[in-house]
Amino acid sequence: MAEPFSLAMLGLVLAAVGLDLLVGDPRRLPHPVVGMGAVIARLEGAWNHGSPLSRRRKGALMTALVVLGTGGLAWLTIAALARLHPWLGWLAEGWLLACCLAIRGLRDAALAVAVPLADGDLASARRALSMIVGRDTAELDAAEIARGTVETVAENTVDGITAPLLFALLGGAPLALAYKAINTLDSMVGYRSERYIDFGRASARLDDMANWLPARLTALTLWLGARLSDGRRTRGALAATRREAPRHPSPNSGWPEAMVAHLLGVQLGGNNHYRGKRSERARLGSPHESLDARHIPAALRLMHGGWLVFLALPAVVILLKEVLT
Repeated sequence: MAEPFSLAMLGLVLAAVGLDLLVGDPRRLPHPVVGMGAVIARLEGAWNHGSPLSRRRKGALMTALVVLGTGGLAWLTIAALARLHPWLGWLAEGWLLACCLAIRGLRDAALAVAVPLADGDLASARRALSMIVGRDTAELDAAEIARGTVETVAENTVDGITAPLLFALLGGAPLALAYKAINTLDSMVGYRSERYIDFGRASARLDDMANWLPARLTALTLWLGARLSDGRRTRGALAATRREAPRHPSPNSGWPEAMVAHLLGVQLGGNNHYRGKRSERARLGSPHESLDARHIPAALRLMHGGWLVFLALPAVVILLKEVLT
């Protein structure tokens, strides 16, 4: 396996990015996240019972087992294949890294909403949106459909792209997959509902810690990407994001969402409904423009600029280190 934060690791990460952009997640191939989900579902069904304290302890144990087991299994798999032939280890790690990324998948999912929305087909746009958000979509108008999609692009730029890139550079596929395990745990049990508030507590808190730095770095690189492209609406966006991001109920999601809102000149947040229950989200950004279908591809352009800068900065550091040593 390549050393962390090395030229070899950078090459592996770039190959994984290229593979993800080229083929995304082929449905015919097995995906590590599917395996993680199956294990989490089995353990949750068997362990999520008893007193609140018992649920917390068993939830913490499940979190540790899934995260450490995922990273350990990835390391063992890559090491075993590398013993057979170095290229097998490289190919395995490159494929596993690509499985941690969702650049093409996020783009395709967002465009699946944007295309029918631009054509006025709200029913199809709602159905497509329901595949990528947890909120109720059946009654959403065009502006709310666009808002939900833009928010999803902003939030998932972190957990689907930049955070895996960071952990991949620091620890290769084992660390990137351990991060994806944390993210999968949070998406499955990290809710403040009666069923999960105790059992999923450790998963939710670990996800908050894992995304703390990537979320803030992503907000910065989204701004830098916009600044380097056309520079529109970047003035004051950093200060406004720093001021508004803490209003979001998530300690991390507000950072990319607030930045995207200010860079697009729109307002995100508002009233969402989950299984019929209303949830008020803080307003982020200022409504200089009314949200519509055109803001979805604009958000995707910000996403691409953000992750490119996010990857370019450590690449420069690694190349300089190689030149100077």
